[in-house]
Amino acid sequence: MEGGEILLERIQVLKKERKAVILAHNYQPPEIQDLADFVGDSLGLARRAAEVDAEVIVFCGVHFMAETAAILNPDRVTVLPEPKAGCPLADTVTPEGIRTLRNLYPRAAVVTYVNSTAAVKAESDYCCTSGNAVEVVRAVEASQIIFTPDKNLGHYVQKMTGRELIIWEGCCPIHDRITVEMVRPLAEKHPRALIIAHPECRPEVLEMAHEVASTSGMFGVVERTDRTEYIILTEAGMGYPLQKRFPEKTFLFPSPEPLCEDMKRITLEKVERALRTLEPRVTVPEDVRRRALRAVERMLEIG
Repeated sequence: MEGGEILLERIQVLKKERKAVILAHNYQPPEIQDLADFVGDSLGLARRAAEVDAEVIVFCGVHFMAETAAILNPDRVTVLPEPKAGCPLADTVTPEGIRTLRNLYPRAAVVTYVNSTAAVKAESDYCCTSGNAVEVVRAVEASQIIFTPDKNLGHYVQKMTGRELIIWEGCCPIHDRITVEMVRPLAEKHPRALIIAHPECRPEVLEMAHEVASTSGMFGVVERTDRTEYIILTEAGMGYPLQKRFPEKTFLFPSPEPLCEDMKRITLEKVERALRTLEPRVTVPEDVRRRALRAVERMLEIG
C-alpha cells in the first residue's frame, strides 16, 4: 500500500507540473475514477475536454474518446495511457463504409455514434452519444438518415423518434451480450427493483426496462426515484460510481459480467508514465480533424 501512496503522490506532482487534467469514463477501474478530476460518460467528458483549462489532457478511457478530445483541443497535448484500449463497436464501421452508404442514399444525412474513429466522424454530418442520440436525430432535417454504427441504439432511436433510419449493423458486444434470460430471474427475485438499461442493449432487453439511460443518465434516474433497489443493465463496472454516490441503495447486475476489457486496461502506473513522458500521444490529422469537428460540435450544440 505504501508503494501505491507514493505512486499517487507522484501522479499529483506530475499533474501539477504538466498543468494536466485527468478525465475518466464511468467504466474505468475504481482507482482510476478516484484519481480523476472528472468522471462521466462520452458526452460529459467531451464537454469537459472542450471546456477545461489545461495544457495536457490525460484521457482514461478508450481510443475514440481520446481522439474526440484531440479533435476539440488541437493546441493541447492529449495522451491515452494505454494505446491498446480500443472499442470493438468502433471497429465495425469504416470511412469507406460511410461513403458507400452515401452513394446509395445521396439525400441522406449521416448520424454517427461517438463510439467511432475520427476518420469515420469526418465522413459524418452529426455525431451523437447514447445520452443525446434521440435529440440529435429529431434535429436532423434531411428526409433520410443513415445511423451508424450501433444497431441497438439505432433501433431505440428509431422507436423514440418515429423516423425511419438506415441502420448500420454494428453492436457493442458487452451490451449485446445481455439477454432477457439473464435479466428475468433477477427481476423475479427483486420485483420492487427499478430496471435501468443502456440503449446499446438489445430491443427485447430494453422492453423489460423501466428506464433507458446513458451511464451518466443513470445517476439522474436514481436521484429522482425513491426505490431502494435497481437492476442496472450495462457494463458491470458501473456499480462502483453508482454505489459511491448512492451508498444507501442497492445496485444489481445480471452477473459480475459483462466487463469491458478495453476499459480496464488503464492502471495507475500507466497514468504516471503518461504524465511523465507525455506518451502515448493521440493526434488527428488536421484535414480529418476539421471535418470531424463539424459533426462533434453539432453533437455538443444539440444537447
